[in-house]
Amino acid sequence: MKTGSFLLKYTAFAMIAMLTNISIQRIILSISDTKFSYIYALVLGTIGGLIVKFYLDKNWIFYATQQNSKKDFMVFLHYSALGLTTTFIFWVVETIFWFTWNTSLMREVGAIIGLSLGYILKYNLDKRFVFNRSEG
Repeated sequence: MKTGSFLLKYTAFAMIAMLTNISIQRIILSISDTKFSYIYALVLGTIGGLIVKFYLDKNWIFYATQQNSKKDFMVFLHYSALGLTTTFIFWVVETIFWFTWNTSLMREVGAIIGLSLGYILKYNLDKRFVFNRSEG
């Protein structure tokens, strides 16, 4: 695949996962008004985005073949574990924006910046450590 079309596809998938994440956060924050609402929104949004991004990456970025459920689950766990660092980057950037400007718009700008930085790192980690092993 040509670099330009690959980059476009990866970016589109990252945007789909970001939209999933931010949408879940918006829903949680609109229906929950506790002191833990932000944490719930952050965690549930991250999980939703993670599941969507894994499915898209596995099937249309790395073209990992379907294996048995146990092996696929292990690939997902490995994918998720490597995402801890990138998730930390995303959470820190979003939270800095949230506490600095204290507006939903700036929280989401921080989320987009943090997720973008994380996805760049995540692609390289996945390519090297996750999907090169799922075939073997």
